[in-house]
Amino acid sequence: MNWYLAKMVFRIICGNGDHTPQFDEQLRLITAPTKEDALIIAKKMGFSEEEILLNIRQQLVQWKFINVAELYKINGWIHGAELYSRVHETEDAEMYIALTNQKAQDIECELTHEMLNL
Repeated sequence: MNWYLAKMVFRIICGNGDHTPQFDEQLRLITAPTKEDALIIAKKMGFSEEEILLNIRQQLVQWKFINVAELYKINGWIHGAELYSRVHETEDAEMYIALTNQKAQDIECELTHEMLNL
């Protein structure tokens, strides 16, 4: 078996879809004997995870699988190896930095709670 990194893309449609288009890009680890098998598995996984639910405003929210946008064979685990990179542009750099730092702080808080068994 081989390991593959699959980038799966879903579209999120709220209500009648009259909003800025939203896409969720997910990186998934797939085990398969070949790249072709990994692609089939990733696509089946994506379609099986499509769903329609209600949000807090009681609007329908649809998660629609678009496709597997990228698929890479992982030849070995190397400490510090880059698995994925994406350039993100924003109008408010300070807000983006603050959000990144808040997410890091949340991770540290979770780790502290796990160590203290809270």
